[in-house]
Amino acid sequence: MTPIRLVAGLGNPGREYAATRHNAGFWFVDRLAQELGASLSPESRFAGEVAKAGDVRLVKPMTYMNESGRSVGALARFFDIAPEAILVVHDELDLKPGEAKMKQGGG
Repeated sequence: MTPIRLVAGLGNPGREYAATRHNAGFWFVDRLAQELGASLSPESRFAGEVAKAGDVRLVKPMTYMNESGRSVGALARFFDIAPEAILVVHDELDLKPGEAKMKQGGG
């Protein structure tokens, strides 16, 4: 199994979305950064907030959800991270709050 090298937490920027479940990916990356002792910093070339913890990079794209691929793709290309080494965290309306699901592959 390929080790995870990039964790992308998806959400929407802006105050109006901050407390909505649509930002579950942001919350996950914030907590992971805290647990790993990493600090997220704005990186304009990646259109998001980025941190490094060991061999793992964290990103919160500061684009809307439907544009998050631009941020994640730029970071993955720059650091030569294969798609199978990326974990994308996002909300899923088909799941109840507090439930999680993991899958490999997909769009």
